[in-house]
Amino acid sequence: MAKKQETDIRHFDVILAPHITEKSTLLSEHNAVVFKVAGTSSKPEIKAAVEALFDVKVTAVNTIVQKGKTKRWKGKPYKRSDVKKAIVTLAEGQSIDVTEGVRG
Repeated sequence: MAKKQETDIRHFDVILAPHITEKSTLLSEHNAVVFKVAGTSSKPEIKAAVEALFDVKVTAVNTIVQKGKTKRWKGKPYKRSDVKKAIVTLAEGQSIDVTEGVRG
């Protein structure tokens, strides 16, 4: 297992939720997990948060900012919020079960 990092309260502010879709499930075959993260978080912060919260070794972090769509409701336009996602690649043999949540 990876070296146990000290869990800080800030780590819970960086990782917001797992992003579970058909595409993210296919990525799990390549040892990757997708998370919704805070819009201001950086790749090193995301890596440190995932390693501390899930006790795994992260090899790479790729980020995507999904721009919010413009939609209409009762004829009036509105805009969905922008969402930042992180694709976290884990070391060989490591895994995260996103359905069970954070241990600890």
